[in-house]
Amino acid sequence: MALSSLEQAEADEADASTPGEELENTILAEMEKRGRLQNLSTFAFTATPKAKTLELFGIKGPDGKFRPFHLYSMRQAIEEGFILDVLGSYTTYKAYWRLLKKVEGDPRYDRKKAEYLIKSFVELHPHAIGEKVKICMEHFAAQVQGDIGGKAKAMIVTRSRLHAVRYRLAVDNYLAERGYPFKALVAFSGTVQDGGRAYTEAGMNGFSEGQTAKTFERPDYRFLIVANKFQTGFDQPLLHTMYVDKKLGGVGAVQTLSRLNRTHPGKTGTAVLDFANEAAEIKAAFEPYYEATLLSEGTDPNLLYEIQSRLQLFPVYTDADVSEFAKVYFDTKATQDRLYAILSLLVDRFRELSPQEQRAFRGELTDYVRLYAFLAQILTFADTDLEKLYVFSRYLRRLLPSDPVELPREVQKNIDMESYRIQQTGGANIALERRPGVLDPVSARSGHESDPDEVENLSRIIAELNDRFGMNLGPEHRVTLGQMMERLDDDTALDAAARVNTRENVRLAFDQKVEHVIQEIVDSNFDLYKRITDDRAFGDALKNFLFDQYLRGHRSAEELIQRGESKTLEFKSTLRWSLKEDRQDDKSVTHAALKTIAAFLNTEGGDLLIGVSDDGSIVGIERDQLENDDKFMRHLSQVVRNGLGDRAGTCIDPKTQIVQGKTVCVVSCQRSPEPVFLKWKGLEKTPDGDFFVRSGPGTVKLAPESGQEFVRTRFPSAVPDKSKGGSSGQ
Repeated sequence: MALSSLEQAEADEADASTPGEELENTILAEMEKRGRLQNLSTFAFTATPKAKTLELFGIKGPDGKFRPFHLYSMRQAIEEGFILDVLGSYTTYKAYWRLLKKVEGDPRYDRKKAEYLIKSFVELHPHAIGEKVKICMEHFAAQVQGDIGGKAKAMIVTRSRLHAVRYRLAVDNYLAERGYPFKALVAFSGTVQDGGRAYTEAGMNGFSEGQTAKTFERPDYRFLIVANKFQTGFDQPLLHTMYVDKKLGGVGAVQTLSRLNRTHPGKTGTAVLDFANEAAEIKAAFEPYYEATLLSEGTDPNLLYEIQSRLQLFPVYTDADVSEFAKVYFDTKATQDRLYAILSLLVDRFRELSPQEQRAFRGELTDYVRLYAFLAQILTFADTDLEKLYVFSRYLRRLLPSDPVELPREVQKNIDMESYRIQQTGGANIALERRPGVLDPVSARSGHESDPDEVENLSRIIAELNDRFGMNLGPEHRVTLGQMMERLDDDTALDAAARVNTRENVRLAFDQKVEHVIQEIVDSNFDLYKRITDDRAFGDALKNFLFDQYLRGHRSAEELIQRGESKTLEFKSTLRWSLKEDRQDDKSVTHAALKTIAAFLNTEGGDLLIGVSDDGSIVGIERDQLENDDKFMRHLSQVVRNGLGDRAGTCIDPKTQIVQGKTVCVVSCQRSPEPVFLKWKGLEKTPDGDFFVRSGPGTVKLAPESGQEFVRTRFPSAVPDKSKGGSSGQ
């Protein structure tokens, strides 16, 4: 090699970056992307700016405070008549009760947990809700109904979806008892289980969720009961009064109460009756937004380092763990399983912490992720350790087991409400001061308590797939499946299709959507993607599980009834009662329901609606003469196990919904992984049991030879074991 070539080689080597430097450069480039773009201007328009909004969009003054670039204040809008003052007539109430201990001795409980549970017990008690409903209804009848030319409406703000359900039932009962000509609607998301029944907004209102706001415009509907819906952005000028039974604070209080501030001809004021907040608390919430809203100072970036230091005190991870994760994360050729291999050891360390330490660590980790994501939009950091910890924390947080908050539920058994009364504590105009409101900058939370998570069914899906295919699907796959379900749940077009179409038509739309979702996990979880695409049986089973899981939360009994019976939908008036002979008939009537379930399990799945006649009229499961919904559900589960086998019982998901004031049971049946045979009270024609399938909108029984051929094609891996009766796999 020539001398000049050697010198050039030496120079090139000197300029070359080491692997460590290349990683740092990659991270710095990623950090720079999060900052502001010089060629892009963004504007925010809001009546209730949060601290983050002011810091991102406001103008920083010489005093260090952030101000809006333009202002039209709440005070000015009220004085000029564009909005009404919602604090002009504000009445507060306070509840008093005494609890009677019912057990001998004096059991010891964690104070905070016991106080939380006792209060929840009291506020959900039918008597407590009944007393508040009485105050609301009588107040409306006496002082509100004639306002705005007799068109005034009211909103009842509840603290949870379960409260909303119970309020709606209590309001309906009270209005009926008193003979008031008012009607109420309810608004909440998802499905609420209470007393063995499943309640949905659509089921309780009698029409789809999308029609709630429009229907509330009708003159006969005067009350709207809400739980985290219609509290922001809802524009109904006839709303005059609000009954509040939920703790409100900060911007949330302003946004909720401001539903009343719309003007309308004949609307001269508003009224609020508050069962949960003090007047001083509401005043403190409104004052920052009455005049100009300022941010006292920018968020201190040093908070990140403070949280980083507190995290390092926990024996969960080391700096070396974070660096090792970053090397893999920023390596474009790395696979997802390598990331989870690093994190799985750290999750094991997390499990060794005490419950209090776990809550604290999880809270600090969440604070860091949120604060860094916000500050990175404002500042361009040069410390790559902060970015490393950010990406590391985002992934680790997903894998940490949910907080096992075990409230002492036995407290409810040890107490009984002896007395309960609601007393008015104040009623006047809440006057706000004419001065700029000052918000504090973003800071880390001081406490890290979390609500109990809702039960997830993903773990069941993983367990069944592992058992069936012998695959080791771990927590990383649970995270991915959860993300897939979130994408499907958020698809409004798919939701609309699921609510109004037959099961087979929904499946066509679902299959298209789920294929797109599967493609999206190529980068995040290539291992699961490869299993789905390489193993057709596994992929089909997973899609079936996801489909069944999706339908559980997106099927409305009322909308199904409107579709009429089909290959995957059938109606039965009762489970065990003969309407023709008006007597209990556990033999033939129950057999008719069981053969439909068996046919659904053996074919493509389906929905059986019990409590609905063939013509779609509502009969209600009350006709089965069982004491309550819980007894009905237990009886249904028992006859399914007796007639179809224990494993067949795991393929159905029954739930109750209210339709036209009566209870309907929706029995969602998924495709069974094995053939199901029906043996019931000697009605079977063969010793092994009868084999039913769906054909068009009906159920047919296959002859033994045809049944065997169907099993060979539909269940190629199944080896029937019918000697024990019922499902072949018992």
